[in-house]
Amino acid sequence: MDGLPGNGTPLNCSPLERGQAQAIAEAFRPVQAWGNRRDYYYTRGKLGSDPLYDGVLQHLPDDGLPLLDLGCGLGLFAHVLRQRGRRQPYLGVDVDAGKIARAQRAGGDLEDVRFDCLDVQAPLPAQAGHVLLLDVLQYLDAQPQLDLLKAASARVAPGGSLLLRTPLATGDRRDRTTRVADRLAWLVGWMGTRPRHYPDPALLRATLAEAGLQVGEGRPLHGRTPFNSWLLVARRSTM
Repeated sequence: MDGLPGNGTPLNCSPLERGQAQAIAEAFRPVQAWGNRRDYYYTRGKLGSDPLYDGVLQHLPDDGLPLLDLGCGLGLFAHVLRQRGRRQPYLGVDVDAGKIARAQRAGGDLEDVRFDCLDVQAPLPAQAGHVLLLDVLQYLDAQPQLDLLKAASARVAPGGSLLLRTPLATGDRRDRTTRVADRLAWLVGWMGTRPRHYPDPALLRATLAEAGLQVGEGRPLHGRTPFNSWLLVARRSTM
């Protein structure tokens, strides 16, 4: 477990307040009363239980650099970004065409926000700025994970950051719980691919460092959820 803090002290962050989560979830409410409300209830529950968004925003500079969100899903981070008054250009990409279509519908009123359907294993958009890679790596095999980290690092501008949340191969109860939950998400069809490889933290740090980034300490970012979520922040010097 090289590179992780010995005491594993979680980040001091919280899920969105109920009203904040509800306001964003309304964008996913179906127009017809009989429409499918899965995204509405998922969004409300996700934002109200996962400290991911607060934790990432604490480490994302508000400096106007564009933001590339790899594996954005429904694009919830864009909604939180705008709700918190952040105005930097946002581009979210995901391989799931259905989720991207729903993200585009729900985020149509968000200024300077775009969503595109793209496999993160394909060439990435030529956009330099900050990069998000949140809960994505475990759905790739070991070598594609490293390839994606290198490609994502190349999109980090001078003074920019790569913010990575991922479960890690720690072998403890949280690790086992995460593996079961990820597999269930695939089996019920929420995720389009099964979990494939849980990364080793030392290899993550080495790969990012080789790409020229300055890597901070890994910190738990799971809040009250039972999952094995860790945040790594890697920055590129302005020099």
